[in-house]
Amino acid sequence: MHSISPYKLSGPTVVSFSGGRTSAYMLRQVLDNNDDLSDLVVAFANTGKEHPATLDFVQECGERWGVSIAWLEFRDDDAGFAVVHYATASRQGEPFEALIRKRKYLPNPVTRFCTIDLKIRIIHKYLRSLGLSTEEAPVDMMTGIRADEPLRVAKIRARKSTSESKWASMVMPLADTGIGVQDVTDFWTNQPFDLMLTTVNGRTLEGNCDLCFLKGAKQIYSIIASDRPKAFWWARMESEVISGGKFTGDGDRFRFDRPSYQQMIDYSDTQFDMFADHDEAIACFCGD
Repeated sequence: MHSISPYKLSGPTVVSFSGGRTSAYMLRQVLDNNDDLSDLVVAFANTGKEHPATLDFVQECGERWGVSIAWLEFRDDDAGFAVVHYATASRQGEPFEALIRKRKYLPNPVTRFCTIDLKIRIIHKYLRSLGLSTEEAPVDMMTGIRADEPLRVAKIRARKSTSESKWASMVMPLADTGIGVQDVTDFWTNQPFDLMLTTVNGRTLEGNCDLCFLKGAKQIYSIIASDRPKAFWWARMESEVISGGKFTGDGDRFRFDRPSYQQMIDYSDTQFDMFADHDEAIACFCGD
């Protein structure tokens, strides 16, 4: 007797596509295990600070695999989001900056409203605009969390539904089938295209927001050292809050336990490792 694949759709299903290799692998499995994709919604929420290679990869997955991907962005208006596409997607942090202007302070490791407001909430607003994620039309929300991420798996299993909607049930087919990072790596090794970002020990260091404050300091420092302009937006957000100019409130740094982004830019010419003792990244639900 054959068991039903965890990738099999059993009603309206949303694949939350982060733009990384893991969630793309999950999407490919969904496409391969379903003849009828009429219940499938694939959503990619763009913060405007994604690496250009991520946007290229999302676009290529859609084109090569013949699947429609909804590109979504935060907007500070009545709808709260906009549907964009590869050519019109923000690339200078505009959605993220608009959110900071609305909030009047910066996200930080304790108050990570960026993930909630720029990704999770935007996808649910989009779903509701389609008449989904409601009592009348509940959905399964597939997220690409692997079996080798036990803490994240346990956290999601404990809450069952999403933090944004009780009408969206969390589904983790990769965890259910024991898929780990090596499985994902092996898959992409055999594909005719790939995400053009370097992986170190299974982690795509420049994935998600390019200089996300949850990344390890050494990791951020290394990225700045190789591409200083990436840090200018982050430094500007901190300086404008500090100056009391365009923003107000007390959230004047993304993190207080290490140098500001401007200080990191200033240090980026230094030839020795300044952050060796502060290199642990904080897990985030933006996904891989």
